[in-house]
This record gives sequence, structure tokens and C-alpha cells, in this order.
Amino acid sequence: MTEPLVLSADPPAGTRLLVTGGANGIGRAVADAYAARGGKICILDRVPVPDAPQGWICLEGSVANAADVERAFVEMDRTWGGVDVAFANAGISQNKPTLELTEAEWRSVLDVNLTGVFLTVQAAGRRMVAQGAGLILATSSIYGLTAAPNRIAYTATKGAVSQIVRTLASEWGPSGVRVNGIAPGYVRTAMADRLIQQGKLDQTALMARTTLRRFGLPADIAGMACFLGSPAAAWINGAIMSVDGGWMANGGP
Repeated sequence: MTEPLVLSADPPAGTRLLVTGGANGIGRAVADAYAARGGKICILDRVPVPDAPQGWICLEGSVANAADVERAFVEMDRTWGGVDVAFANAGISQNKPTLELTEAEWRSVLDVNLTGVFLTVQAAGRRMVAQGAGLILATSSIYGLTAAPNRIAYTATKGAVSQIVRTLASEWGPSGVRVNGIAPGYVRTAMADRLIQQGKLDQTALMARTTLRRFGLPADIAGMACFLGSPAAAWINGAIMSVDGGWMANGGP
């Protein structure tokens, strides 16, 4: 009797990973998770990476700057001969009534959340399409799948990220490149803590709607990122994976 094929749910050892916005929060958790599985890590962030393990490439720069993004990929090319997984994760929040939002504030969110993703996936795609393999991940959001008041810049950009994922999965899939998105719910990061302290997030209401009754952890998102980089996910392309503790499934207040 033929033994059933069981595919590993971990990324292969030696996976070359680029993470934008990887100095802390979700990005750092993904970098740590891949490193724990034998990955080679490159981080691009606007701030220094605290306590970076030896052997990591850690570069300071902005995803909204094409030269900074290209520099990260060139450094991976020089050091490891290329990239296997590119995670366009860098993003900023915006929670403000639309009538009070300035043009500068609107553009700052678009620069990071949308242009930054475009520049990252384009640089990755140039390499991956040529080599006939690779995985691109992008951080969308539950607000890339639904909407809420006072978040026009954030919901617009995260919805666009979801469409970038679907478009490139269609465009580059025939070349052997997979493109998938992760849509986190409310994850306990410095960004979420800041919004709670400012009174812009109602923690009690969030927990009432989240069916698992807790905030997500960066490690919860890292688990999905590792799975999508594994052989077990080899037939997943163009998906937006909601990792939200049941928030989307519960249509309550």
C-alpha cells in the first residue's frame, strides 16, 4: 500500500527571507520564526533592529524609497545569492475622522502602506519571475476585507494590498511565483497599545466581538507566515488568510 504523502508545514531550512518593518511587532516575530527553522533573515526598517542575531542582514531605510528597497534585495543577492520569500509587512495606522484628515496625513499612509508594498513586491518579483520560483507575502488587515469609520486611509490602502495580492498571483503564478496575503485582526503590538491609550480603540468591545476572547499575538501571525512558506502550502496562491481570532466571522457590534 502506498504511503500517504505528508508535506512539511515548516519552511525549508535555508530559506532566504526579506521582511520589511521587521524591527519589532509582527515583522520581528516572522523573522524569529523563520530563523528558528534555519532561515536566513534580512530586515528593512526605519529603525534599528534590537538584539539582531549574528548573521542577519539589518538595514535602515524606508519602504517608500525605491533605492532603500532595492538596496535590501541587492544585499541579499550579494550575500546569499537571492531571495526565496519576501514579506511586505511595513505599515502604519491612521485612526482619525475623515473631515479632519489632512492631505499630508493621507499621503503618508499611502506612501508606506501602498507604495511601500508595491516597491517591495516589484523588486521581489523581478528576481522571482526570472528564477521561476518564490513566495511573496503581504500584510493586509481585517480592514482590507471590511471597513470601519475614521480609518479611510488605512482601509483604502489595506483593501488595495488585498487586490495587489490577487493581481500578482494571477500575473506571476504561471512563472512559479506564489503571492498571498495575511489579514491580521487586532494583534497586541505597540501600535495597538498606543491606540488603546489614546482612547481610539475600545478594548472591551474588541474582546466581545473576537470569538476567542483575546488579542492576537505576533506569534499567531508568524505561524501563518511560516505555513504559507512551507511545502504544505504549495498550492495556495492569491489567498488572503484572515488570522483574527474569529473577529470577521462574528458580525456583532
